[in-house]
This record gives sequence, structure tokens and C-alpha cells, in this order.
Amino acid sequence: MDLNQRITAFSKLGLFLNDFLSNTTKSELALADTQSLQLQFAEVLKTATRENAWFTPEHLQMALSSWSETLTETSLKNWTSTYTFDTNLESKRVAVIMAGNLPLVGFHDFLSVLISGHSVLAKLSSDDKLILPFLAKVLTAIEPLFENRIEFTEGKLTTFDAVVATGSNNTARYFEYYFKTKPHIIRKNRNAVAVLTGNESKEELELLGDDIFRYFGMGCRSVSKLFVPKDYNFDSFYKAMFNYKDLLNHHKYANNYDYNKAVYLMSLFPILDNGFLVLKEDESFSSPISVVFYERYESLDKLKEYLDKHEDQIQCIVASGFHQKEVDFGQAQKPKLSDYADGVDTIAFLLKI
Repeated sequence: MDLNQRITAFSKLGLFLNDFLSNTTKSELALADTQSLQLQFAEVLKTATRENAWFTPEHLQMALSSWSETLTETSLKNWTSTYTFDTNLESKRVAVIMAGNLPLVGFHDFLSVLISGHSVLAKLSSDDKLILPFLAKVLTAIEPLFENRIEFTEGKLTTFDAVVATGSNNTARYFEYYFKTKPHIIRKNRNAVAVLTGNESKEELELLGDDIFRYFGMGCRSVSKLFVPKDYNFDSFYKAMFNYKDLLNHHKYANNYDYNKAVYLMSLFPILDNGFLVLKEDESFSSPISVVFYERYESLDKLKEYLDKHEDQIQCIVASGFHQKEVDFGQAQKPKLSDYADGVDTIAFLLKI
């Protein structure tokens, strides 16, 4: 199976997702049981929501929609065109340890391993163990040659040639020790930050709300820290966040909000609060659910130096005209195929193992 065959298969998987979301059937898929697969997939998603309350139907649709838009022949070819794929590449077995904080958060690694010509041995998080195996089933129905290249396991990883693992800072230390003899990518905790100047428009601040609240702020690309001018007034910011007031209707989010607010108040920490989002002045990059930390700056140049110094803790910077690697407001949760987690080029790694 060559690269073009692999690209075609994944682009058809994108069509399947698009068909599912639009409740239609496209003839390009050429699958006899497309309607049956769509019905099965709907049940899988319902079960995923029942088993993990953070995976709301809305957020599942966001994740599926994002991948349906990404898995096109054009985007896949553009992405892979920057690499040299050896047609005689020896296929290796790559173990992928996936996180479960967001729906399909491990799909990019799954895609990268298979598009590179390797086989994937996936260890799923218990929080997200249903959706990817079903999509793998659809992928093998589209391209049967993938069948022997995809394996999911719940047990101890054995017989593999390389590892891509995502976890916390604590688990990363374990991963680095356990997999030290294998080629590996080990990812740790990272967060997104936003830099505000006070000149942002209402529309930009509303888009920042997407960067903060999408997936309840649980992603590594979710903005968990704001950097604001010394005299910044949060009134405009909080007005722009008002569109997300209904988050309080989600019981798990509401429980986190009530708990974190109570802890800060009992500890006599000064906070800002609008009834569903707590702002706390704090030097840390990673904030709890329902809380965003902030820090005041005096100089943008010094702030840039500070963020560059701590780049190993930052997944992306949301800003406008501040940094050469910045992400536009509203785009933090919409990474391109080439936006690799922790800045480590997964494809380049896979092509040299």
C-alpha cells in the first residue's frame, strides 16, 4: 500500500464523517453498508456520552466536524508533500499511548503512524475508548489493507519498535524510564496562553471565549492563562464571555466552579468572578477547570522573552501581532495537521525510526 492509497483511504474516512454529520450518503465511499455503519456510529457516540459526561453531544460533533474538514485529499497531500516518503520503508510497529481528555485527542498520532506506512499498537485512555476503534473499523472497511496494521490493547505493551506517549508530567517520567531503550516521543503537560493589550475588539474577545471554553478548557490548546497590561480592566473581557454562561448547566463543570471558587474564598485569595468563570492572579500556566489564571505585564518585549524562556510549558500563544508563532483568536482549538503537539514533528520522527 503506497502513500496515495493511504491518503485516499483517510480522505474517504473524512467523507464518512461528513456523511454522518450531514445524515447523507456519498457514492464516492463505495461502501455497501454505509447506512448500517452510520447507525452503529450513532450508538457508539451515545455510549461515549453516557460513559464520560465531559463528552457532550455538542463537543463530540465539534471533534468529528474538525476531522471531517481536515481529512480531505487536498489537505492530506499538502501535509505529506513536505516530507520524503521512502517507498522501501520498513514498516515498524509503533505503540501509541493516548490521552482521553478530549474526544479523539489521539487521532492525530493514529493518522501519523498509518500515513507514514507503519503499524499502530494503540493503548487507549479509559475516558475515550470507543470512538477511535469504531473509526478504525470504518477505515479498514474502506481499505482492507489496513486491517493487519491496526491493533488496540488494554494490557501491557509488548513487541513494538517505537513509542509515542502522551501523559502528565508525572507519567512522562515513568514513560521516559520505561521506554528509554526505544525511539520515542514523550509528551508532558502544556497549556495555551493568551496575550491581551486592551485594544482587542468585542469580536476578538468573543473568539477568545472559544479558546477558553471549548471542551470545557480541558485541552492542551485551551487557554488557561491570560497576560494583561498592568492597568487592564476586565469588564470588556467578562462581557465577551457572557455567551458561555450556559456552561453552568453542565453538572461537572458547575461542580468544579463551585469547588474552586469556595477553595479560593476560604483561602482568602483575591479573585474575580462572573458567576461561571473565576479569574485568579497566579504565575502558574495550568489552571483548574472553570478557572483562568492571569498575570499583569509592563513590557511586551519582556513578556515575549519570558514566554520564549518557558516555551516548554506552552502549547500555543493566542494573540494579535505579538509573536511570530501566535495563533489568531478563536483558532486555538483548530490546529492544522502540521501543528504538532509539543512542537515535535511526529512524521519526521516516524520516517527515521
